Amino acid sequence: MAPDAIPEQLAAFGMGALAEKMGIELRSASAERVVGTMPVKGNTQPYGLLHGGASAVLAESLGSVHAALNAGPENVVVGLDLNCTHHRGLTDGLVTGEATTLAAGRTIVSSEIRIADEQGRPVCTARLTCLVRPGTKS
Repeated sequence: MAPDAIPEQLAAFGMGALAEKMGIELRSASAERVVGTMPVKGNTQPYGLLHGGASAVLAESLGSVHAALNAGPENVVVGLDLNCTHHRGLTDGLVTGEATTLAAGRTIVSSEIRIADEQGRPVCTARLTCLVRPGTKS
């Protein structure tokens, strides 16, 4: 499988209802790197700027997929900690987030998620730590 191919099982599973409502699209996914996009339009706060919470949703969505791919299909992941630093306000366009590995072990996966505007300028930097738990037996 190509490094940036979206695994079939993940593509079928989807990103979740909130991510879909916000227009988040998964572009590529592997245990090394997960990339997705989100429109600014429809995800703004009262001043018309990209809502910080929207950046957090993009970060947690991508970081969760990244953690799941690192944990393997026999496990589930749940978020323990998310922190975000917002660098720049945007009023339109598309932002792209990229999740990469900070640490991946048997019980914890920590990802760094960098969100940038269409010119590649930083919009938000986030870190997500997920707990890895055994999946339920069918």
